[in-house]
Amino acid sequence: MGTAVAVRDPKELLGEDVWNREVRLLVRDNLMDTVMAGRLLSQAVAYLITAMETLGQGLELGCGELVDTAVHALILDTANYAAFCDKYNNGTFLHHVPEIERKADGTVMRTAVVVEQHGFEVDWPLWERDAANCSPCTQGTSCH
Repeated sequence: MGTAVAVRDPKELLGEDVWNREVRLLVRDNLMDTVMAGRLLSQAVAYLITAMETLGQGLELGCGELVDTAVHALILDTANYAAFCDKYNNGTFLHHVPEIERKADGTVMRTAVVVEQHGFEVDWPLWERDAANCSPCTQGTSCH
C-alpha cells in the first residue's frame, strides 16, 4: 500500500478572500463560469508558486494561453499580486516578461510536470489544450 502524499491547495495558499475576488474577476472579464474560473485560478496559483520556487534554475517554465488567462488576472490585481509575491517569493516581485512570439517546444507540458513535482494537483485537460502553444518568457530570464 502506497503512502498518501499531501497535495498543496492553491485556494488555501491564496487565501479565501483573494481567491473569491480573483474568481469573480475572471468571470467578469471572460466568458466562463465560476467552476472554470476556479479550475484556472488553481492552476495559475500552482504555476506561479512553482515558478517562484524554481527561480534561477533555468527551467524556462511557461503555461498555455488558457491557464495564462488566470495568471494575468492575478497579476493585474496588483495589490494582491504584490502580497502574493511577498509571501511566496521572499518579498521579491516576480516580473512577467513575455516574448511576442509563442513557443511550440513542449514547454507547457514540461511545466505541468514540474508543477506536479512541487506538490500540486495538475488539471491536465487545461494544460493539454495548449500543449503546443505556450506563453513564453524571454529566454534566459527568471520570469514566468
